[in-house]
Amino acid sequence: MKPRKPPPEQDDLLRARLIEMIDMRHQLVNLAALIDWDIFEREWLGFFPSHTGRPATPPRLVAGLMYLQHAFALSDEAVVAGWAENPYWQHFCGETFFQHRLPIDASSLTRWRQRIGEEGVEWLLTETIEAGKRAGTVKANDLKRVTVDTTVMEKNIAHPTDSRLYETARRKLVGLAREAGIRLRQNYNRLAPRLAGQVGRYAHARQFKRMRKALRKLKGYTGRVLRDIERQLDKVPEGALKARMVDMIALVNRLLAQKPKDKKKLYSLHEPAVDCLSKGKVHKRYEFGTKVSVATTNRGGFVVGMRALAGNPYDGHTLHEALEQVEILTDQRPEMAFVDRGYRGHGIEHVKVFISGARRGVTRTIAKLLRRRSAIEPMIGHMKNDGRLTRCPLKGTMGDALFAVLCGCGHNIRMILRHLRDVLRQLFWLNSSLFRINKVELTPTRMHQISKLTA
Repeated sequence: MKPRKPPPEQDDLLRARLIEMIDMRHQLVNLAALIDWDIFEREWLGFFPSHTGRPATPPRLVAGLMYLQHAFALSDEAVVAGWAENPYWQHFCGETFFQHRLPIDASSLTRWRQRIGEEGVEWLLTETIEAGKRAGTVKANDLKRVTVDTTVMEKNIAHPTDSRLYETARRKLVGLAREAGIRLRQNYNRLAPRLAGQVGRYAHARQFKRMRKALRKLKGYTGRVLRDIERQLDKVPEGALKARMVDMIALVNRLLAQKPKDKKKLYSLHEPAVDCLSKGKVHKRYEFGTKVSVATTNRGGFVVGMRALAGNPYDGHTLHEALEQVEILTDQRPEMAFVDRGYRGHGIEHVKVFISGARRGVTRTIAKLLRRRSAIEPMIGHMKNDGRLTRCPLKGTMGDALFAVLCGCGHNIRMILRHLRDVLRQLFWLNSSLFRINKVELTPTRMHQISKLTA
């Protein structure tokens, strides 16, 4: 059922309001006033077509929790638990009185993400851009010049090795057979784990001939269990269990048939859409996840576009989608885009694209802006170290798309909060300067700063 607005809180003589408990100059309080929360109630209303059932959670609460979660790099459980302890977070999410109970179950955030999809989370990113304009973190002219780059968002999987994949596939097949009541001739529960551990020891000792022999044997164990289940699959009644078994059988057949040089290899059984990407890093040659396109303002590094790109496409072929998303989210087409040499052959005509290292048609002003292209690299680093872009815990390609956009929201929220803290610090300096006005002569520069802050 569609969400309903909570009834207005009545005055309670036994409880103090949150505005009486917190410092109203706090950056989260100021940020809550800059965000237009009604936009989520209007735009997310279409995701609830049913008119029956229990009303959904208020959209402001869910949007606030998602902002806080990715601004402070928290899990679903941690952000819900922290909300019950932090009065500033409760005020940010629209509460009037301090609440001692959890607002929602942590699993509700998962259901909300599945319901609103990529379109819904893009509204979260759009509103951070608008809040950045209102706060002065980003100027309107800054949106005309953007920098685009790609990075890798790793998936929450173990490092894929053949021995681990064979053993995991055998263990999953044995578990499904036990659940379906299929009696196997042999399940190898004792032999296979020992052999999988021995493969790693052979590889560490550089005894590769023994390692390959053990791998062939372990692969044979998995194949025997697979064929035994396929012969008895007709005994399983139709239903969800049989569908799960058919899907797992298809994945294991794909795993056993793949070759070392295949392009579309299977790297995880619970995340079959994971890609292997190589960015030329010395410390990490291969990364297993998905490619993410990041678009920021050339000045300031404010995120104006984030999109997950499944299938490891060529960077130049993704520039059109990245610029299209920027135009949709900011409601204006960028005039200039600055990219690295990986975007050669992009074929973009409606936007001036400048590639790093180019000299033809580059003026002194453009060269200065082009040198700022590399400023997107530390912004990506902040999203990975301070945010959650390092590893995506959400499932499937849809989870990658949602998580990438939400990481961009968290980066913008952190930048706005830092800007509001700086403004508050300058106001404190202004107050202290006014107290010392009789002792210190005000210079023209200081007078200009004071007039700018008081405007």
